[in-house]
Parts: sequence; C-alpha cells; structure tokens
Amino acid sequence: MDVAFLIREYFRGVEENISIDVFDAHTLNSVYSRVIGLLTSHFEIETSVLQTLSYCFYEILDNVHIHSGKPLGIAITHFDSDNDVLRVLIADDGMGIRTSLSENEKYSNVSEADAIRLCLQDSVTDGKGMGFGLYATSRMMQKVGLKFVIHSGHHKLIESGGKISMEENGLWQGTVIYMEISTDVDFNPNDVVENRSDIEAEFNEPFLETDELSKLW
Repeated sequence: MDVAFLIREYFRGVEENISIDVFDAHTLNSVYSRVIGLLTSHFEIETSVLQTLSYCFYEILDNVHIHSGKPLGIAITHFDSDNDVLRVLIADDGMGIRTSLSENEKYSNVSEADAIRLCLQDSVTDGKGMGFGLYATSRMMQKVGLKFVIHSGHHKLIESGGKISMEENGLWQGTVIYMEISTDVDFNPNDVVENRSDIEAEFNEPFLETDELSKLW
C-alpha cells in the first residue's frame, strides 16, 4: 500500500503530527479503541462528534476486514485543535468497491462510478454485511463534514461545500475513505443512525467516566 501517497494527498503540511495505525482482523478492535480513546482526550472535540465518529469509524474499519479481500488496512488521523478540524482516513489496497459490490447479483453490472454512489445508500451491500456503515457515515458528514472523499479504482467522489462531484482520477487499487470533520458541532448522534442503535450509550460506557460526562456537557 502506498502510504506515502496517502500522506502527500491528504495530510500535506501536517505529516509530523499524524497518527498511523495498521490493522488486521486481530488488531482491529485494539486500533479502534486506541484511536477513539486518544480523540476522547481532546476535550475540544464535541461529545456528539466523538459518539457518532466512534460508530462510523468502527464500521469503516470493519468494512476493510469484511469486503476488501486483503488482510491489512490503514487508519491515519490528525486533529487540528486551532481550527477545530479532525482528519480521518481509512484505506486498503483490496478489490475495490465495484468488484466487491458486484458479488451481489443485483449490482453485478454497475459501473465503477455508480458503485461508489450506491455504497452511500441504505442497505446496499455485496451480501456480506448490512450496507449501513457508509450510509451512516454519509449522514454524519452531512452534519459535520467539511470534506468527504471516497476513492476507489479510477474514480473519486468528493463532497465539499454542499456540492458532490465524481472525478476520474489516478488508480487507487482498493478503497480510500477520507473525512475532514468540524469538531465543534453539537447534534443528536442517534439521528445519524435513524435511532437504529443507541450510539451515545455504546460510546459512553467504554470511553467516558461519569465525571467526564459532567465536564463535557
């Protein structure tokens, strides 16, 4: 995997302050806990952002494990406390979205660009999952997103400033999910998952003590 390219493309200028974690099926949970635990230590980040991101971050890590066909993925994070911006990237060098989605006969003939668009819709899956993780992530980004990028194969979907574009881009063998998140926005996290899960409680129990909650709210 070309990690140097990912850093140049998405973390230019902050290379010395990023956190890089490589994960596989065995280390996924520990990487998830380490990254979210570290972000929780930044009291400048709104609790609702942390609660929602924790859910979406795990879902995207799990997507690598379930759908990519490769054993390893990478997660890169950077928090800019001066500007209240969190950058999160998860990438793999696996089969890519179109090939994965085509394992479901319903989507066997979709184009690469359409496959990327479809993966942000509810219940669109290759048959190995529920098709909810990226849908929930796209809903989160509608609330706190500054920039949202999905690059898979020769196509890159970019959502920024309320506009969505699809570009033909250089080949990324696999999938890159990149998010720039505004960390000072307060909202109801369970709205993002349409109340299908209590993500506030799921986050609060492992990551926050009772006295920490009183400080943050």
